[in-house]
Amino acid sequence: MALEAPRQQYRSGETRQWLKTKSFVVSELELLGVQRESGKAAFALLAEPDTRRYVGSAFITLPLDIRERLWKRVQEHAGPPPRGMKKRPATQWVKPGVRLRIKHLRGDHSHIRHASLLSFSDES
Repeated sequence: MALEAPRQQYRSGETRQWLKTKSFVVSELELLGVQRESGKAAFALLAEPDTRRYVGSAFITLPLDIRERLWKRVQEHAGPPPRGMKKRPATQWVKPGVRLRIKHLRGDHSHIRHASLLSFSDES
């Protein structure tokens, strides 16, 4: 007969009885646009590939040389905002064709959370 450990009720705050972990995954998504405001972090606006349905945003944390290539790509291939997108200040929209590798929390993909941009590639 196996002994069962006594159940503990969860309590918020610091404890040695519970260990919280976050599980991250890497996904390939499409770039809708870039939101850049002076003095604030830049964000990539993300969409499902092919449908271009908005799913969230990711911090742009690329090395300077790769980030400069991304800014150039955004400028060269500016496009209109996707249908149904709310107006966003300081946003440069991009035509379809830029794929992003994003690290984000595992979970429901209808909205990406705690995301950062790892890399990008052009399809054009």
